[in-house]
Amino acid sequence: MTRRNYIFAPGPVNVPPQILAATAKPVIHHRSADFDPLFAKVSEDLKYVFQTKNPVVIFASSGTGAMEAAIVSSASPGDRVLSLEAGKFGERWGEIAQAYGLGVKRLQCEWGKAVDPQIVADELKEHPETKAVYIELCETSTATVENVKAVAEITRNTETLLIVDAVSGLCAEELRMDEWGVDLVGAGSQKALMLPPGLGFVAVGEKAREAIKKSTTPKFYFSLEKALKELEKNTTPFTPAVSLLFGLEVALEMIREEGIENVWKRHARLAEASRHAVKAMNLELYSQNPANTCTAVKAPEGIEGGKIVKGLKEMGITIAGGQGHLKGKIFRFATLGWYNEYDVLTIIAAIEKILQKLGHKFQPGAGVNAAMEYFQTN
Repeated sequence: MTRRNYIFAPGPVNVPPQILAATAKPVIHHRSADFDPLFAKVSEDLKYVFQTKNPVVIFASSGTGAMEAAIVSSASPGDRVLSLEAGKFGERWGEIAQAYGLGVKRLQCEWGKAVDPQIVADELKEHPETKAVYIELCETSTATVENVKAVAEITRNTETLLIVDAVSGLCAEELRMDEWGVDLVGAGSQKALMLPPGLGFVAVGEKAREAIKKSTTPKFYFSLEKALKELEKNTTPFTPAVSLLFGLEVALEMIREEGIENVWKRHARLAEASRHAVKAMNLELYSQNPANTCTAVKAPEGIEGGKIVKGLKEMGITIAGGQGHLKGKIFRFATLGWYNEYDVLTIIAAIEKILQKLGHKFQPGAGVNAAMEYFQTN
């Protein structure tokens, strides 16, 4: 019998069959009347998941492409920008900004902790000329959720833009772009949006649109100015990923049907059950401000984290290991997107099995029981 494989990595994630079926529709031409209603619908429905009335640009790219578009379209060479880096993906902000000649201050913060908003307040007080602040919604490498709302309270009444990487966090963590006063948000398709990889999104606030008009950073494909002009005409500057847009249409319908707040609550419930299970297995969480996007767990003493990842892979189960200096020290798993409580029980049972094999001391079944108890009482 062919072995069934399971994905519990924080992206790419399992894709619902109705979304996969939609991506298999016959391709339509993107410069024809057939394309117009599809593009108009997904462009409008995307505003709902970002909780914004502002336009959302779609790129045929990864989430990193969305991040690059946000940077190059809103700043000019030499502009002072602040990159808040509390993990591997936070570092990407600084790396992109440096590549384009921005005057970036890369603020290295402690991994596993949310960045203190007071740091941002102090930086802007000392350097009010700061063009933008870059932050994660969820730092996936440490499974840590950032306090974007508090940072937005600092930046919203200034000339400084707040630019958020919500590649993994969109739909898994609460995000209210307009209400909080966030200026640019980048995201990707292969996380809680439940799609295959290949789409990048940038939601563009009013203050950001003014900055985009003044930006002189060299850009071509990832020009938000160009994309926004074409979006007004219900089209794209370059060839879109038509098949993925068919899938996006279905994904957004599913999210609307469940309700974005219920989607957030479901992710929170699954993540909290996972955390209860981890502690019951005599394990320790890595993050001090745990995210609902994924769960990061310290490898037990005497067991290299990579062995847990490898052992699960041999069982047909994909999770993620640590990155950077955390390689071998933690492992990470997620129930991100199209998952429910039975998926939590599946991954916890699998982790119990590999931990027993590797010699970790705990009460077998404790993790599964803890998750079940949490579900029954919550």
